[in-house]
Amino acid sequence: MPNKHLATYLHDHLAGSVVALELLEHLETAHSGTDLAPFFAKLREDILADRAELDALIGRVGGSTGTVRAAVGWLGEKAARLKLRMDDASGGDFRLLEACELVAIGIEGKRGLWVALAEVSASVSQLRGPDYAGLIARAVEQRQRIETVRLRAARAALRDEG
Repeated sequence: MPNKHLATYLHDHLAGSVVALELLEHLETAHSGTDLAPFFAKLREDILADRAELDALIGRVGGSTGTVRAAVGWLGEKAARLKLRMDDASGGDFRLLEACELVAIGIEGKRGLWVALAEVSASVSQLRGPDYAGLIARAVEQRQRIETVRLRAARAALRDEG
């Protein structure tokens, strides 16, 4: 019998990855023709690789397919984009700042996922195998990369307008 809590935890993070990937795809399109488009494309590619690791773990653990969670993640991303649009209708630096913060929070959550799974992998055989130290390091590196763009957007969006 699959571990229900573990399956739920993994599927929740899978739903979170839907939000991040959709948002990064939107950011890449919104910033096409700038230095940010390839940045967001590469970050999205890296997060897709992490998602493949998560998919493999879900396959080993079992449990429900998580279609409801995936749908909620997709809807959550649409709601987030609407909120971002309402906060900065021009699509400027403030929208970029908030979008980068959403992605950064997701990456930090993913780092926490890998840390938690590494912690319990000794006692849960289905969780053995992934290079958790490498996945954690990759999340830290991704978080540092998005932080440079986030701070650049913060400097532009939050400066004194007077």
